[in-house]
Amino acid sequence: MQTKLSIIALTLTVALSACSEKATDAQKDQAHVKAVSGSNTKKNKDESISARAKSIKEQEDNAPSNPLKNAYFGETHMHTKYSLDAYIGGNRMSPKDSLQFAQGQEKMINGELHKLHRPLDFAATTDHSEYIGEMYTTLEMEAVGHNNETLKELRSLSEYKDQIAWFVKYVISVNRGDAKPSHPPFYTGAESTKSAWQIILQAAKEEYKPGVFTTLAAFEWSGAPKGGNLHRNILFRDMVVPAQPMSYLEINREDDLWLWLAEQEKQGSTVLAIPHNSNASKLNMFNPNDAKGKPITKEYAELRSHFERTIEMMQIKGNSEVHRNFWPADEFADFENADSVADFSNRGLDKRNFVRWGVIEGLKHYQNLGVNPYKLGFNGGTDSHNGLMADVAEDNYVGGHGAADHTPELRRTGQVPEWLDAIDESIGSITGVWAQKNTRSEIWDAMYNRETFATSGPRMQIRFFAGEHLTPQPSDIKAMVTEGYDKGVPMGGTVTGADSAPTLTVWAAKDTVGANLDRIQIIKGWVDQQGEQHEKIINVVWSDNRAKDKKGNLAQVGNTVDLTTAKYTNEIGATMLMGSFTDEEFNSELPTLYYARVIEIPTPRWSTYDAVRNNLPLLKDVPATIQERAWSSPIWFMPTQEKTH
Repeated sequence: MQTKLSIIALTLTVALSACSEKATDAQKDQAHVKAVSGSNTKKNKDESISARAKSIKEQEDNAPSNPLKNAYFGETHMHTKYSLDAYIGGNRMSPKDSLQFAQGQEKMINGELHKLHRPLDFAATTDHSEYIGEMYTTLEMEAVGHNNETLKELRSLSEYKDQIAWFVKYVISVNRGDAKPSHPPFYTGAESTKSAWQIILQAAKEEYKPGVFTTLAAFEWSGAPKGGNLHRNILFRDMVVPAQPMSYLEINREDDLWLWLAEQEKQGSTVLAIPHNSNASKLNMFNPNDAKGKPITKEYAELRSHFERTIEMMQIKGNSEVHRNFWPADEFADFENADSVADFSNRGLDKRNFVRWGVIEGLKHYQNLGVNPYKLGFNGGTDSHNGLMADVAEDNYVGGHGAADHTPELRRTGQVPEWLDAIDESIGSITGVWAQKNTRSEIWDAMYNRETFATSGPRMQIRFFAGEHLTPQPSDIKAMVTEGYDKGVPMGGTVTGADSAPTLTVWAAKDTVGANLDRIQIIKGWVDQQGEQHEKIINVVWSDNRAKDKKGNLAQVGNTVDLTTAKYTNEIGATMLMGSFTDEEFNSELPTLYYARVIEIPTPRWSTYDAVRNNLPLLKDVPATIQERAWSSPIWFMPTQEKTH
């Protein structure tokens, strides 16, 4: 139980904050929120809200639109100072600061100014809902309980080790034993949580610029039973949101979280949940049983698939697609595996924690229940605890967890408490969506429809369609996309009752300021009539006129990286690839899925840039180069119509 609670605390972002005063003084918090939002009277506030809503609606209506859709890139998982573990690590970025950073503004991090190479198209701050009320009390001078002696002590601490000791004493110790996790004694009540939530929402409102930059209201529910990660990021389609977010302290089971989300739908919210870090879930993310230990039912599967439309493929704490130990035949499985994640909280390594296994296993549940609970598209995120939105360039990495990895030496030898060795961190991942315009509704709808892709950082673009009547080897990308929408389905879609071999068309373009492309692969997964999993990797199109061998394998593309300078050239690879695959082995009676994976040519890893910049030797057993990649959401072929919620 102690391990469980330390995860709840240290990883969930339990936070600083407090107050020995009672919540009966909550009016002060409410008054402070009004001050933050700039309203003086109810009349003025109502007029201001009405005028802004009208202006926003006009901007959304007039935003540039493309009926064939554009690729937009954004962040759906990061933390500001309102997450406890982030504050403990030194994060002082507000939600507004982080959203401004996402738009290209410089911000102070680790004592130095820092900025993205390129602005994002959309972003959401996803602070842990656990303890944001306490964080509000800690941070806001006007808040009830701000001058509590325990919080004064916290704010006076400057050393990381002392901050951790405070955290253990006042937060973890309260939650030791078998009792239900609870707020620390200095929690002043729900009004402080509501106040923190209003600050987060206000930042999203103020930074929303339809057609240019989209913000989404969001928070993270940080469930971690027995140290197994079951965290979900909760994203809203608009600003019709609950009065406060729910946390693992109030809702201890993921199925109860979905029921709460269903209640919010009845109140007018439109919402989805994105699970992450299945690699650390201790067999819980794709468990055949529910939280009570009973086999999952059709109702469970319907509820889960209604709210959980995508899953985070990769983030700072590892790539969750596959692991080299369990997919030895996949030559690209040895990529940011973050092995040390298994060393904490008795997580261990297991094939059943990985996304490829999970989405194929969902086909088995479809056979048994008529519903697929793991019908998940793919998205990316960083989980940065520095307040830095999608800072995913290998040459721009400054750590992801504040004091735990804020220097080159700590990144080589340190640890992120309760999670992994710092050297095993990746830079994280980024979400790409295909949408007609850059507005809240369009970005959110793309995620709900699973027309999403994840990349390990570079902004490469990928399009993927499937159908029984698509033209093999399309003439150009416009023709491929037009026909794909007219005669097939895009990534995230479903074909029901197909009786002939499907054709899958795929296209990818390199990041305009990044590395060339090596190849595009299609991963096929299916289950047989006994429910056993099968998979196959197909090299569809590739660069440099290489020839496949008899087994369908390709020679390596080569490597231009100079390890003494951390530079590479685009003398190999392709700027764009397009091709198709017709599956002559398709069995219409078996549920099947396909997703595309795009591989770049080799480039330097962040640790190589760190070493070269600081005149340090490259570390043994740490890859000096990596092949960045993108994953499309799957396309499903189902024998019969799937039941829906």
